[in-house]
Amino acid sequence: MLTITEALAALAAKPGFAMAVQAVLSLGAILAVYAITRAMGLGGDVPIRDEAHARALAEEAFCGFDAADVALDRARIGALLRGADGRVLLLRRHGSHFAARLLTSHAGIRLDRQFLTVAPGEKRFGAVTLDLGPAAQAWAASLRRIGTRP
Repeated sequence: MLTITEALAALAAKPGFAMAVQAVLSLGAILAVYAITRAMGLGGDVPIRDEAHARALAEEAFCGFDAADVALDRARIGALLRGADGRVLLLRRHGSHFAARLLTSHAGIRLDRQFLTVAPGEKRFGAVTLDLGPAAQAWAASLRRIGTRP
């Protein structure tokens, strides 16, 4: 009858044993890191919770921006906000944070049924397609006036 040390020594002499142990330990470490990040609430999709959250994000991006009207994307990845002064702000998710741009022209705006594509003109910011539902047409019409006021 083999003792435990003899059995381990026999397994260690096999060529694939060390690789199997390394693979199991690596998988265990990966699962431990995953469990820790989930417990800490890191990663994952960060949606815009509601209109109040969108207003707070707009205020954070542009101090003094007072949103009078808010249109949230159905997936909560972006929003359009119209300020009390008539300025329009595009808000979009960028990783686990949000980026915002003031729209200065209607040149990059395209409507396709309930989807409104907005390209603020910055290549690095990129175009954003928002699913605004029935509100998309009203927003598209109002955005045509951007850049035409004195």
